[in-house]
Amino acid sequence: MLNWFRRKPKEETRSSASGFTAEIMAARESYISGRRGIAELTATAQSCVSLWEHGLSMADVDGTTLLDPVALALAGRSVALRGEAVFLIRDDGLVPCSDWDLRTRNAKPTAYRVSVSEASGGRTETALAGEVLHLRIGCDPVAPYYGTAPLKRASLTSGLLNAIETALSEVFENAPLGSQVLPMPEQPDTDMETLGRGFRGKRGRVLLRESVNVTAAGGPAPQTDWRPSDMSPDLQRAMTKETLDAARDAVLMAFGVLPGLTNPATTGPLVREAQRHLAQWTLQPVAVALAHEASDKLGNPVTIDTMRPLQAFDVGGRARALAGIVQAMAAAKEAGVDPGKALELVDWQD
Repeated sequence: MLNWFRRKPKEETRSSASGFTAEIMAARESYISGRRGIAELTATAQSCVSLWEHGLSMADVDGTTLLDPVALALAGRSVALRGEAVFLIRDDGLVPCSDWDLRTRNAKPTAYRVSVSEASGGRTETALAGEVLHLRIGCDPVAPYYGTAPLKRASLTSGLLNAIETALSEVFENAPLGSQVLPMPEQPDTDMETLGRGFRGKRGRVLLRESVNVTAAGGPAPQTDWRPSDMSPDLQRAMTKETLDAARDAVLMAFGVLPGLTNPATTGPLVREAQRHLAQWTLQPVAVALAHEASDKLGNPVTIDTMRPLQAFDVGGRARALAGIVQAMAAAKEAGVDPGKALELVDWQD
């Protein structure tokens, strides 16, 4: 009768850290603050992230069908915010990973434990390095298997931008802009602290009546003292605009975007030059790193080109160069000169 307490208790199953609630909280935190970087909520940083995301999604991919525009866009946004992107290689496509851990040997990853987000709760898988596509930028020699985001590499400047924009938002939210202090004759005592707390958020109104009674002579105040005093904070003397512009331009340069692109006086040639600079010096190296990783993991050569789809070149200059090349080739043929030797002299490659 009493053998019931000797029975083995039934195993209780609990949700792990990668359960549904944890996944929702992690996704919300990632949506709000990114990879614990500062200033990721600013329009400047998000504009740069969008340029990376859309620029890589338009790239020409040769050698595989797994790197479709959706996967390239996810990779671009992930490396811009986190400095790295991880995908599981499966037959039906690339599976984006929300979190991962890895083991290394000779500073190279050998195995991964990745978390994949699902609508009903995430799951965790273990995979070898050959099954994982791992793109990383800004690697440090101390940990070459981890990437770093541009904002993390420039945390001081991004913190400055974040502090300035936060301060400005608080000023425009709480400061009594357009309010005035109007002098009045002596009135009964009033709780000045209560009136001072009433300044918050009030704009364009008379906030306080102040006594200007002349106690020395006992007479009324002169009419010149009846001028209202402005309560608006003087942001110009704090050099807010100059500091904000400098911090914004520095963050743009951290993402490889020329600051002239956001200048109100920007013209068409400067916009095209900024696009060429972004594609040539920022997006194309990331695409080359992704192509190298894909070639190593997929077993066949993969090339990714961002220059042609983004039209990141001088069209008029190319046309003039093509006309000069055709004319030179025709002249070389008439003169009986081998054009290949001439091209080698000017370091011209296929």
